Amino acid sequence: MAFPLPKLQAPQLPQHLLRTIECQQGAVRAVRFNADGNYLLSCGSDKSLKLWSVGSGTLLKTYAGHGYDVLDADGSYDNSHICSCSSDKSVILWDVATGQITRKLRGHAGKVNCVQFNEEATVILSGSIDGTVRCWDTRSRKYDPIQILDEATDGVSSLKVVQHELLSGSVDGRVRRYDLRMGQLHVDCIGSPITCVCFTQDGQCSLSSSLDSTVRLLDKSTGEMLGEYTGHKMKGYKLDCCLSSKDTHVLSCSEDGHVYCWDLVEGSLSLKLPVGKAAVQSLSFHPTEACLLTSMEGRVQVWAAEPQETESDSK
Repeated sequence: MAFPLPKLQAPQLPQHLLRTIECQQGAVRAVRFNADGNYLLSCGSDKSLKLWSVGSGTLLKTYAGHGYDVLDADGSYDNSHICSCSSDKSVILWDVATGQITRKLRGHAGKVNCVQFNEEATVILSGSIDGTVRCWDTRSRKYDPIQILDEATDGVSSLKVVQHELLSGSVDGRVRRYDLRMGQLHVDCIGSPITCVCFTQDGQCSLSSSLDSTVRLLDKSTGEMLGEYTGHKMKGYKLDCCLSSKDTHVLSCSEDGHVYCWDLVEGSLSLKLPVGKAAVQSLSFHPTEACLLTSMEGRVQVWAAEPQETESDSK
């Protein structure tokens, strides 16, 4: 007698609010998990960058040194350094433990929208409104970029780097994928200003959101459109999109105060998460768990698939 195979459990989505962190740093421009998902970085319009514990919501360190709004940040794989970028046209490399500035990198001609380490944290990549992506060697004593990618004809709004591949999104409506090892460039024309780009976890596809209120999933090698996700509102703000940790769902910020979450394969809306009354500015999905960070106005919210156990529940 054959037993039926057990049904696969549907992946859980973060829909329970665990905590709200009042960041006290003006508007939170971006929120990011660190490499292992135990800490979060909040980028403030008050020129500060803050490091928090995700589990307790405790403030661990404040990093001050930018001259204007901090727009993006990234933590190194070993949690020893943070890189951040700002409207002041600079990129800063920080020592996490001391809070001191290790390097201040200047060269962009306008505000720097996005920043990320490569996997070994030997290179910082930054994208700017000046239309360039600059690559900076973190170990070199020189302050000039080791490479400048200037193919974009308008501001670079978002970038992601995985191994030897760099994905960038620009206001000129194009998603560019650079194979840095082979020296090749692949361009996909979306036609509407790009606000955010990312790779799927398996590295086979790219995700991009744009100001026509659409998130698109493209096959990385052919440029074929594999999915379109709509229903949210993104007309005038640079808002984030991302994938869940197991590539099952596509998530996007929205100007209507919600995070929209679609099934990646079916394209159907799985969850419309009510965050608040203003635009959801930024989001970040935990690297391994069903946990989500959102930022709105001056606060960050931590969401999980299960409500938090209280002490009386666990006894």
